[in-house]
Amino acid sequence: MLKLFQRFAGAYRRYFIIGPATKLLEVFFDLLTPLVIARMIDEGVTSRDLPEVIRYGILLLVMALVGLGFTLICQKMAALASQGMGTDIRRELYRSINRLSHAELDRFGTPSLITRITNDVNQVQLAIALGVRQLIRWPFLAVGSMAAALLIDLKLGVIFLVSTPLIGVVFWVVMARCVPYFRQMQQKLDRIALITREGLSGARVIRAFVREEHERERFRAAAYDQAETAIAVGRLSSVLNPVTFLVMNLGVCAILWAGGIQVNVGELTQGEVMAFVNYMTQTLLSIVYVANLVVVFTKASASAARVNEVLECEPSVSDEGNAPVDVARLAQGMRPAPRPLLQGSAEGGQGDAAVCALRMTGACFAFEGAAANAVDHADIVLAPGQTLGVIGGTGSGKSTLISLIPRLYDVTEGAVEVLGTDVRLWPLRQLRQIVSLVPQKASLVSGTIRSNLCWRDAEAPDDKLWRALECAQAAEFVRKLPQGLDSPVEAGGKNYSGGQRQRLTIARALVGSPAVVILDDSASALDFKTDAALRRAIRGLGQTSDAAGGIPLTTVIVSQRVSSVRDADVICVMRRGKIVGQGTHEELLAECPIYQEICLSQLKREELGASMGAKAGAQAKDAAGPERPGADPSRSGRSEDVAVRLDGADACAMSREDEKGGLR
Repeated sequence: MLKLFQRFAGAYRRYFIIGPATKLLEVFFDLLTPLVIARMIDEGVTSRDLPEVIRYGILLLVMALVGLGFTLICQKMAALASQGMGTDIRRELYRSINRLSHAELDRFGTPSLITRITNDVNQVQLAIALGVRQLIRWPFLAVGSMAAALLIDLKLGVIFLVSTPLIGVVFWVVMARCVPYFRQMQQKLDRIALITREGLSGARVIRAFVREEHERERFRAAAYDQAETAIAVGRLSSVLNPVTFLVMNLGVCAILWAGGIQVNVGELTQGEVMAFVNYMTQTLLSIVYVANLVVVFTKASASAARVNEVLECEPSVSDEGNAPVDVARLAQGMRPAPRPLLQGSAEGGQGDAAVCALRMTGACFAFEGAAANAVDHADIVLAPGQTLGVIGGTGSGKSTLISLIPRLYDVTEGAVEVLGTDVRLWPLRQLRQIVSLVPQKASLVSGTIRSNLCWRDAEAPDDKLWRALECAQAAEFVRKLPQGLDSPVEAGGKNYSGGQRQRLTIARALVGSPAVVILDDSASALDFKTDAALRRAIRGLGQTSDAAGGIPLTTVIVSQRVSSVRDADVICVMRRGKIVGQGTHEELLAECPIYQEICLSQLKREELGASMGAKAGAQAKDAAGPERPGADPSRSGRSEDVAVRLDGADACAMSREDEKGGLR
């Protein structure tokens, strides 16, 4: 809490001075009130002097109005300070979250970050407001009441000295047991947020599989768990009020008993005894409020620690100190490559490093705590204007591989270069302007089609937007909309079909003339005709120099469809994070068993060509070994009965739904 105060309170220092100062003035009038009442009783009520009673009554009214004025000023200062600091904390927290790399986002988790930026910041705001309004008032009122009471009579002051520590011990015991529960409550609130988010975002899937009751049970269990913790805190806190008021009332009884005796002997007046009772009440009530402040500040302390954890988290991906790359200089001499540029080939040697649009050299990446690399020693070279296809089973590392290009993650070993420069040397803003990524899940935000398309270039004219829509095969349905580019988009793009959302996200990636476009399985909702037209249009862009700095557009396509990658200049076959095959469609068909298996699962045998049949026959003969005596020769070496099999994980991942659609 102190760290947040030191970091964000500077702009609101005057509010933190004026607010408590006015609250002290209010407390001063509160401390004078029992003395005025005592004078009213002794000089007016006892002697039945009505004018004197009225005079003191008017004085009390004036004091109350002045105190109210100071209270209103303090309330305003508290509101300005708490809301202002809360806004600043939330803004800085949101900025910090947007600076985090994917590794930190994976570690914190989306539900936890949402809770921190909403509930946790609200707890801090409440603590700041109560701190300005109450943190000075109640301790000062308690100490002032005790001092005033002791000034009236030292003998009765002994009752204060006994009652106050007794209540303090009770509060200390209860609060010490409550503090751990407050931290648990925030963590369990994260769990409820996670289940709620999953249930709302996956509502259609839950209904499709009739899992409503299961999700209700999950939510009920999480809610009951959090409720049990809150009830446990409530049980402990419920001890406070009865014990406090018991001690307070016993103290009042003791004061009346001892004070009555002193009044009879003339040592005290009736008004002084009443003042003593008022001070006793004020002191013990102040202790109750201080205990409530302890609860609030304990919650706020736990929340502030969670907020600070995000604010102090240094992103693992940083571009501090990176100078802008001269893209225009890199573009000189670059032109579309006439044929594939493969790692290890003569064309892919060191002499061509300057013209490589994309190069990976021994690139490795492992998630935090993982036992093995998600990407293991990947080597890829791609010239400007070429197309790279990445194919493999689910979980083979395709998306992780391409996430290294825009530096969503940093390699743990090796290097990734874009336009001949290591991605760790690029300013992140410039790198992600050069490299445009279309993620697996089509993501649109509320607004209009125009506002979504202009993410990469806020000043993009309509002709560029329409050109991107034409290339993404989205122009036709956008033109049919009544408002065209200004047609509304609901949150998540829910008012458009899956295929329309994918085409709009592809168009958004093409606006702003990127040098490298990455399509991460982003055409899965498109029919094969539209998918083929999309790939032709993007391939056409690769033969021009309309990209950033006049560099021909280089494309990376991640897919599980053979039809989507078969025309790529270079195809990488992934399995368990490793590139197990690299080359053109024909080369892989003849040499890569895993690629053969993928093709066999999606294409008809006639499409695979003679080379595939001969290769499969040779593998079948080798697998069969020496012919056994008496074996039927007609059952050996038949290539049509042989298919090289993937392991269970990859085999299950290959979709059989594309078999008919895979025909070209």
